[in-house]
Amino acid sequence: MKPAIDSLKAGGIIAYPTEAVYGLGCDPLNETAVLRLLALKQRSWKKGLILIAANFAQLEPFLEPLTPVLEKRVFAKWPGAVTWLLPAQSEVPYWLRGQSSKLAVRVTAHPEAVELCRQWGGALVSTSANLSGQAAARTVGEVQQIFAEKIDYIVSGAVGERERPSEIRDALTNMVLRV
Repeated sequence: MKPAIDSLKAGGIIAYPTEAVYGLGCDPLNETAVLRLLALKQRSWKKGLILIAANFAQLEPFLEPLTPVLEKRVFAKWPGAVTWLLPAQSEVPYWLRGQSSKLAVRVTAHPEAVELCRQWGGALVSTSANLSGQAAARTVGEVQQIFAEKIDYIVSGAVGERERPSEIRDALTNMVLRV
């Protein structure tokens, strides 16, 4: 993991396995790294990004305090492959929120992703390793084929058992936005 952490600290973009696909990640507070990641994916900043974490404490600096109802709803699905849209702190950068006042966040259950966040010491950007609108990479070879030398490090490991990327739900309405 040390080379991945060193890449993150240097403002790099890494790929790593998640519950269903390989993800691309970087330091969420490094605007240059995030905008570079979005350009690589050919994805608009307006959609916003997902942050993953090893535990809820790593996400708290980005979020408004949760009500007891939201805590119960969200924590019932974590750790796991459910990404929640939660009210973001007003100072959360536009490049993370997109055009929303909410932020997409997940406490991951994938062992390599958990360890990556633990060693990094905080949340990471997590977006599927693909060009916008195309199938996401599920292996190191597929990541290399799509991004070649354009990313800084690939964490080797197997993706989880899920067939599709994480479910996305709006925590305020409990509405499923992506299955």
